[in-house]
Amino acid sequence: MNDPLHSIVEQPAPQESRSDGPLAQEELTPRQIVAELDKYIVGQNAAKKAVAIALRNRWRRQQVAEDLRDEIMPNNIIMIGPTGVGKTEIARRLARLAGAPFVKVEASKFTEVGYVGRDVESMVRDLADTSVNMVRTEREDDVQEVADERVEERLLDLLLPVGDEEIEGTPPDFVVSAGGDVVAQRPPEVEPQDSQEKVLQERRKRTREKLRKLLRDGQFESREVDVDVTHSSFPTIEIPGMEGVDYNVTEMLQEMLPKRTKRRRVSVAEARRILLSDELDRLIDMDDVVNEALDRVEQMGIIFLDEIDKVAAERGSGVGPDVSREGVQRDLLPIVEGSNVQTKYGMIRTDHVLFIAAGAFHSTKPSDLIPELQGRFPIRVELSPLKEDDFVRILTEPKNALLTQYSALIQTEGVSLDFTSSGVSKIANVAADVNRRMEDIGARRLHTVLTTLLEDIMFDVPHLKTQKITVDEELVRERLAKVIEDDDLRRYIL
Repeated sequence: MNDPLHSIVEQPAPQESRSDGPLAQEELTPRQIVAELDKYIVGQNAAKKAVAIALRNRWRRQQVAEDLRDEIMPNNIIMIGPTGVGKTEIARRLARLAGAPFVKVEASKFTEVGYVGRDVESMVRDLADTSVNMVRTEREDDVQEVADERVEERLLDLLLPVGDEEIEGTPPDFVVSAGGDVVAQRPPEVEPQDSQEKVLQERRKRTREKLRKLLRDGQFESREVDVDVTHSSFPTIEIPGMEGVDYNVTEMLQEMLPKRTKRRRVSVAEARRILLSDELDRLIDMDDVVNEALDRVEQMGIIFLDEIDKVAAERGSGVGPDVSREGVQRDLLPIVEGSNVQTKYGMIRTDHVLFIAAGAFHSTKPSDLIPELQGRFPIRVELSPLKEDDFVRILTEPKNALLTQYSALIQTEGVSLDFTSSGVSKIANVAADVNRRMEDIGARRLHTVLTTLLEDIMFDVPHLKTQKITVDEELVRERLAKVIEDDDLRRYIL
């Protein structure tokens, strides 16, 4: 039996790792923000400039006098442009860059009060959930080292429990049984009581340190131990129409009812996960987390309202679905203007939440929105449709470019995937051509073209004998010719 307890040896301790945090708000100038966005998004300089100014204005607002600070409202933005040109990606990358709570919602999912659908205030509650999770994750990172140390000590207690002989002062010597368990064996010589206890402590300390080294080396991951798992005896309930209240009711009932503890026999790997969650709960003050999270929502939160054009309608009709669309706009208006929204964490003011709306506006235009809502989105930027040259840049320039992603996937099979410049140009040409002939879905067309192009390669690559695959213009034309030439097939596949 290759059990690590049979041969306790010295093992090197793991080295500590350190990760650098994001840039501070004062370091993010508009030029730097645009430069960071350029790493992931091609073109659309007008939209990048607008969001960079909006983000910088948040930091500027924090620097002005307190009596004036509340009077400075965010400049909400409407992005106008076809699908697949980078509207959502710009907003998401901006929030990630600033470390701000971010939520993306589709305006078309909301309906006027009285109709079946989502309540418009739910987007603020979603933003609060995101913020709490974000702050808690940061706090967990801060106390991770302390939690790991505590978990290690608790695991050692489970692997090497204190026996009755030690409590009575009988000096055992720690050895390993045939079954791989740590047992105690009485030494042949009996020493004075104080000396016995001292020897016992020294032996136990040495054995514990040897076990610690093996535990850090991963030698006990499959060994089973008994752990106590605490869970509530009251399930979480959902009360329809009371999203801001259901959590408080449930939490109150959970605190009133006793918690049950159940002993489970699990592996050390599973026990580490259970104990780590328990230690993190003890080390993190959730009241402090919630307070900071709500402050971030109010001061830094970003809500991306996609498909805003779907709730806009030509003015003056006043009948049919247009009534519901205008009702949704009127429901959205107080949230965008600034109001108090009840969440399960407390009340949130939306006065300084940044709203970024986006829509294609094919059959409508921003002026079709009700005047009050138009006034709450003073900044409007138009994103240009993507051309063939833009597709070439999208395929090669961003840090997470599609070609880089596919090359990394193929590399896991030990095969190198290389794209020639002519092959990249042909892929971009095909995508642009399909967008012209069919619905223009922007850069998303590149996904369908690349998936069709590399389908056979992705399927056969584990069995290929070659170490390198080159994708050139000839290969692209050969694999996509049948699809491109057949109009019906092209519409179906691409």
